[in-house]
Amino acid sequence: MRSRILTPNVSETKLSTRGFHVKSPEARDLLEKVGETFLTGYAYAAEARTPAEAEERLEEIPERFRGFAYEGAGMGFAILDATPLSRGPKVAGFLAGRRGDAQIYLVYVGVGWAMARLPKFLWSKLYAPDPLLRYLALDGYGFHQAYFRTDQYVHGQYQDPGFPWPADAPQGYANRVIDQGIGRAMWFVGGTDVDVVTTMINRFPEHRRGDLYAGAGLAATYACGAEEDELRAFRDRAGVYRPQLAQGSAFAAEARVKPGLVVPATEIATRVFCGVTPEQAARISNESRPDQRIQGDVPAYEVWRRRIADQFVSLGGVSP
Repeated sequence: MRSRILTPNVSETKLSTRGFHVKSPEARDLLEKVGETFLTGYAYAAEARTPAEAEERLEEIPERFRGFAYEGAGMGFAILDATPLSRGPKVAGFLAGRRGDAQIYLVYVGVGWAMARLPKFLWSKLYAPDPLLRYLALDGYGFHQAYFRTDQYVHGQYQDPGFPWPADAPQGYANRVIDQGIGRAMWFVGGTDVDVVTTMINRFPEHRRGDLYAGAGLAATYACGAEEDELRAFRDRAGVYRPQLAQGSAFAAEARVKPGLVVPATEIATRVFCGVTPEQAARISNESRPDQRIQGDVPAYEVWRRRIADQFVSLGGVSP
């Protein structure tokens, strides 16, 4: 019963329902499978008596799509945490498990999906304690809004000037991370078609494009859906935003390397965008993380992203 109440209808993930671009039947099937698997993970969380029970079922999902199921489960557990339908903290218990911890990036993104579905007065109940990784929840929020409110957030280029979370973020920075989620969703909205995606991004003001390309690079590396020649065209069309494209790709690489879910398409993407293997890109991402609280107006999350982008520039794999 909880699953029926909490789980969105799978028809909402169909490209025809969403009005998204269809590049090919293969790309359509891939993106719809991603959405279907996300909802499967969401349902597993809604049905489970404990996070460990959900984890066992999540591990049965094929490697290529397993991370999306963990993302959906992160959303499901976050919804439960914020409502009277649950007893005890769910997201905290999920992340305390070895497998849940390996998918920590996807779980935090899933918390952002929950944020988009919950009224703001319940946001205080969401579990996102890491001051660095909590920004991934904003990425998830941005993806959700662009995916389900495409006319407003993608075609209308909407931004909330007073976005209230997290309370200690520098003014305007939350919208930058939300843009990264919007860029990630645009890979889906554009059906993995490089021409369509770059055209949408380039309609945005210049100051927003770097974050949008970072998000799209993450999606192109994690969800995949494009051949090598298409990825090369995407890299070339990114132009001065190639370092941000590489940074997003490195985030995706680490999210696949950490739980051991690297697929051949990810190897191609990091080679094109970063000039290195997924393992090397993941190491650069991990080693670039700030090891202490950053003082000043630039959040540690942004310091992390800049360090990654600068590393790829210095290695000669990309050029601004």
